[in-house]
Amino acid sequence: MPYRRTPAVQARMNAQRDVVLEAAIALLAEEGYAGCSMAAVASRAGIATGSVYQHFPSKAELAAELFRTVVSREVAAVTEASERSGDVVERIVAVIETFAGRAMKAPRLAYALLAEPVDPAVDAERLVFREAFRDFFAEGIREGVEAGVLPAQDPLLTASALVGAGAEALVGPLAEGAVGPDTIPGLVTFTMRALGVAHASDT
Repeated sequence: MPYRRTPAVQARMNAQRDVVLEAAIALLAEEGYAGCSMAAVASRAGIATGSVYQHFPSKAELAAELFRTVVSREVAAVTEASERSGDVVERIVAVIETFAGRAMKAPRLAYALLAEPVDPAVDAERLVFREAFRDFFAEGIREGVEAGVLPAQDPLLTASALVGAGAEALVGPLAEGAVGPDTIPGLVTFTMRALGVAHASDT
């Protein structure tokens, strides 16, 4: 008969897994993926390295889950900001402002999410992440075009361009630690012009 963990044992395992992930997130924010070796994560979590492998059989699996965990928090933050905003343009701008603002507060973490070279498993997760933002923008753009708020355009193409340009605009400054106060206003102006908002102007 195969061994089955009792609820109490499973709860302890789940709790330890959460501790491992939070330790890895702290290291990611400080040192990027390069600092998230299994031994380093175990040391930060206060457990044996072997215990980390009980939850994540490889560093690649840990890195992918780490990415998913952090990104889910970013998605939740921008979704909340969007839901508090008004029309479609304001919702899209809220996403840009929130994402970029959070990136500026944690530049090392943001760079790791956007561009740091790492395992192919994380690159695959990045594509999913970018597509989720693209689809969010595309839905809003489509709604704006149908309502006459935005000019006729290909929603998916504009959305893809916004995601790519936004990431590219942030990656260099984040890597160099040179994200300035004009970055977010500039991104907002670019976004509004890309959408075709008639009153878009420099902020």
